[in-house]
Amino acid sequence: MSQVTEQQVLDALRQIKDPDLHKDIVTLGFIKDLKIDGGNVSFRIVLTTPACPVKAEMESAAQELVSALPGVTSVAVTMDAEVPKGRGIGDKVAVEGVRNIIAVSSGKGGVGKSTVAVNLAVSLALDGARVGVMDIDVYGPNVPIMLGASEARPEVEGNKLVPIEAYGVKLMSMALLQPGDKPMIVRGPILHGLVKQFLSDVKWGELDYLIVDMPPGTGDVQLSLAQLVPVQGAVLVTTPQDVAVADVRRALRMFETVAIPVLGIIENMSYFIAPDTGTRYNIFGEGGGARLADMYHVPLLGTIPLGMEVREGGDSGVPVVVSHPESPQAVAFRRVAEEVARYVSIEAMKPELVVLGKGQ
Repeated sequence: MSQVTEQQVLDALRQIKDPDLHKDIVTLGFIKDLKIDGGNVSFRIVLTTPACPVKAEMESAAQELVSALPGVTSVAVTMDAEVPKGRGIGDKVAVEGVRNIIAVSSGKGGVGKSTVAVNLAVSLALDGARVGVMDIDVYGPNVPIMLGASEARPEVEGNKLVPIEAYGVKLMSMALLQPGDKPMIVRGPILHGLVKQFLSDVKWGELDYLIVDMPPGTGDVQLSLAQLVPVQGAVLVTTPQDVAVADVRRALRMFETVAIPVLGIIENMSYFIAPDTGTRYNIFGEGGGARLADMYHVPLLGTIPLGMEVREGGDSGVPVVVSHPESPQAVAFRRVAEEVARYVSIEAMKPELVVLGKGQ
């Protein structure tokens, strides 16, 4: 029996298509380190995010297709990920070592934006990504409390601040630099400088995703971030009721104006399921996030139900995806994180897809 060839293996793997990038995994360059030793075949499938929701299906399909080739006795598939670097926009300077910057924003306060940012970051870290959180909500910097790091203080190394680490996430926040209950009273130009410092004077290291928890609204911090760095995309947080949706609409328009793609909308506090009866209550109304996504042709990344576990996690400094991983809220956050990673990869791969598409 003749030995299987590299070409036969690659031809078999061409049958597997990435559902988001709409090309096969061989054309996309996902197959690495292909080795054939007699009937033993081994290779890596390097995806664009460790949070890929179809990772298991791809591994299973690859195993099955290559095993079916004549002459193959064993197949070793290793699943890996390398997050693509986001596209540079204009003449903005990228943050050294950071592959993608994701802004988490909202049109108004009180929608759970920081809770979403924290659980999104920790979910991505649990999936194996290298993640940082930059808390630039200078008027209400709550992220350190939610990550159980409010007492920590960053060290200085080579004229740069070293982020605090919690739950596999690197963190920098104004609350770490100005602890206590002293209010932040700053004007626009100073805010611009603070954002710049958090980007350039913090030793972030190698990160796949830097999640930026922004202040609510459409003010100076959002504009500063947009002017300073190539933000890969914005995630907008809303609650179902009309007043929250109206505010998010303004935020959406603001990101469009400064040429930052909106990756999608997350509807937080979407509904409540009574633990004793299982009855679902739409406390804040229903479908606001879906209507907004439909109106502006952006994805609805997910809906997060209300639950005591989320509030308790925020207060105790243990995010719900860690404290109650099986809860409906944690499951929803993990799914939303996969969706965000998906759309970041789609945005980052767009130029490559144009090149790959030529002459085919």
